[in-house]
Amino acid sequence: MNSEQRIKNLSVPKRKIDVVLDTDAYNEIDDQFAIAYLLKSKEKLNTLALYAAPFYNNNSEGPADGMEKSYDEILKLLKLAGEERPVFKGADRYLPDEKTPVVSAAALDLAQKAREYSPENPLYVVAIGAITNVASAILLESAVAENTVVVWLGGHALHYHDTAEFNMKQDIAAARVVMGSGVPFVQLPCMGVVSAFSVSKQELEYWFSGKTPLSDYLAYNTINEAESYAHGRAWTRVIWDVTAIAWLLNEENRFMHSRIIGTSLPDYDCKYETENPNNPMCYVYNIKRDELLNDLICKIISE
Repeated sequence: MNSEQRIKNLSVPKRKIDVVLDTDAYNEIDDQFAIAYLLKSKEKLNTLALYAAPFYNNNSEGPADGMEKSYDEILKLLKLAGEERPVFKGADRYLPDEKTPVVSAAALDLAQKAREYSPENPLYVVAIGAITNVASAILLESAVAENTVVVWLGGHALHYHDTAEFNMKQDIAAARVVMGSGVPFVQLPCMGVVSAFSVSKQELEYWFSGKTPLSDYLAYNTINEAESYAHGRAWTRVIWDVTAIAWLLNEENRFMHSRIIGTSLPDYDCKYETENPNNPMCYVYNIKRDELLNDLICKIISE
């Protein structure tokens, strides 16, 4: 891929595109919003497949259990949305090192799909969890780095004090593989950037509750989760993962601002390494909260 084509692929696509989504859907409440937003954006986004990503927190007993629960949650969201798409199980563990893939149905499917595309007509890979499946596909098939664009919700802003964000810290080896592979890479950092995209209980109740089975589920999930720790106090929840889908829809910077910078790989000490100007990436640095939330509402509550 020449440098001109790489910069073009780091820009928001202007045509209808093919997309696959890699998601740890049971990890939190925001993946569900992102899945719904993707499925409701058919005017531009053709969803080919969804991949279940591993995760480990209080909602799982380990990465494998997190992946299995995410697989089931994806199927539930598809049913609520009245949609059918291929769904593939992903890795049951994180990368053991930067050279060894974790072979899974998801990684194999992405590797196979990538062979059917080109730098001039890339497949868009949106990842909103630990990026193990995507890294594994790159290690299995060099065409993935050449023929796809990877959009990842992961890491924190460059000005933040560390890189210990949930998606990134779970599998730093995978993040280094993807970001260092030369694949056209778009980063949506969490704290300091995407953290601006929050929603309140009152907005969820007013805009989502009781409108459709899908919107009702999203509202209930979020309110129930927040009330479990807020105990009657005021709260907002960041629905992080929506922004990764929104980058694909960001014509004329309507939802966010970004710039081309050199890639800074995350190190194992939770810091970014020195920027490499020879490996450009697209870095999102500002979210237009109200504009994006209004588009999300309109799409989610539509039949």
